[in-house]
Amino acid sequence: MNNNANPERKSAFRNPLLYTSLALLVALVYVGWTFFSRWQENREIEQKAVEKKREEDRRAVEAMGGNRLEILSFYASPGVIRRGETAQLCYGVANAKTVRLEPESGAVWPSYARCVDVSPAKTTTYTLAAEDAAGNTKTATLTLQVR
Repeated sequence: MNNNANPERKSAFRNPLLYTSLALLVALVYVGWTFFSRWQENREIEQKAVEKKREEDRRAVEAMGGNRLEILSFYASPGVIRRGETAQLCYGVANAKTVRLEPESGAVWPSYARCVDVSPAKTTTYTLAAEDAAGNTKTATLTLQVR
């Protein structure tokens, strides 16, 4: 019998559980870092998209007159007609409470884009007046030629 007082000690490097645990820990750290970095990138992309949308919305509101009373457009199509023909007077207003068209040619109301049919017998100058809730008024005129 071998009664050796000093049994052979196994080296820690020969333990497969140590290597497996270490490899598993490295893999978990790698996967965790990958998920975190992708989450962070997506968050930055979403923030940029929100900022871009906010800027586009601001530009759209500004193009529509912002918070000011504005006559965005006022034109006739076509600009010259023959007696008995019909033309369209088109207008667009921003932040108006009431709108008047003189001489009166039909019902008008605040709108970003609206057209009214007119059929004048002679060359006529039309005036569009827009008024906001504070009583401020803006006007625009155009002449529709009749030949």
